[in-house]
Amino acid sequence: MRDAWVDEAIRLLEADANRSADTHLHVFPLPPEWGIDLYLKDESVHPTGSLKHRLARSLILYGLVNGRIGPRTTLVEASSGSTAVSEAYFARMLGLDFVAVMPRRTSPEKIELIEHYGGRCQFVDIPSDMYPEAERLAVECGGHYLDQFTYAERATDWRGNNNIAESVFQQLSAERYPVPTWIVVGAGTGGTSATFGRYVRYRRHETTIAVVDPENSAFYGGWQTGAADYATGMPSRIEGIGRPRVEPSFIPSVIDEMIQVPDAASIAAIRLLRERTRRWAGGSTGTNLWGAFELIDRMRRAGQQGSVVTLICDAGDRYAHTYYDDAWVAAQGLDLAPHRERMERFLAGGDWS
Repeated sequence: MRDAWVDEAIRLLEADANRSADTHLHVFPLPPEWGIDLYLKDESVHPTGSLKHRLARSLILYGLVNGRIGPRTTLVEASSGSTAVSEAYFARMLGLDFVAVMPRRTSPEKIELIEHYGGRCQFVDIPSDMYPEAERLAVECGGHYLDQFTYAERATDWRGNNNIAESVFQQLSAERYPVPTWIVVGAGTGGTSATFGRYVRYRRHETTIAVVDPENSAFYGGWQTGAADYATGMPSRIEGIGRPRVEPSFIPSVIDEMIQVPDAASIAAIRLLRERTRRWAGGSTGTNLWGAFELIDRMRRAGQQGSVVTLICDAGDRYAHTYYDDAWVAAQGLDLAPHRERMERFLAGGDWS
């Protein structure tokens, strides 16, 4: 006989998804003579303000249907912030305790949000220590380690349930280029790139998948070398993407291209996005946007027209004291000016060189 509490928990998660409906697909203005359309899927409008809302819901559903979460289970996660914010939201909805293990350098805005939803934060000084610490805590309290970095690629059903890829293609159906030439995403867990990569193959779309990766991240090196255990051991300044090791949930065989993006370029890009569209986004969105510009330049040089889709991953108010703070940027030794000039020159006349 099924557990009545689990049935009710799944109903609550489904009701939340129905209330929040879908996220918007915005057009980024490009010169019309290029014949190329750039779209930004705005995941910041989820109830918890980021792309990770989808992942958190999927991970908790995965735990419920696999019999790993019950009415007194403490949920534990290793996270740099946004996933934990969303998991804390769902844990409170289900009446469950939640603990997030995260690097001490996580933005104070994210920590405040986790605590707002009733979660507890436990900090580590070395980012890679968060994995064993989260696992230890879950064992110690008899809880469930959600483990986004292992389960992201399998918790979301790439054929339908809570599928961002299916949503994008439905929203593009009446556009002049309904099948995008490129989809550009970052690799944090690897779940989003796996979802898009699998979906376009399943639907037989002529779409290529590019993953953008910030400085110090291991994904690009792992993809280049084919080494599943590739590691840099260094933290990423761009929260939400970039990892010191290749995570188990990253599936390189379903993507077509990887692009490394300097941190200063990511930050310059979100500042340009805010000025041109009034949309205030986090650093990973800047990484996406820079990669999209690079691919659009490639399309132009090849005489190719079509569409490109990328994501607004989360809202910029979470980074008011970091990416949008000139003093913080200067303290990091970052010079945004050359990257800003390059983007301005590109959007004015198509010169990306």
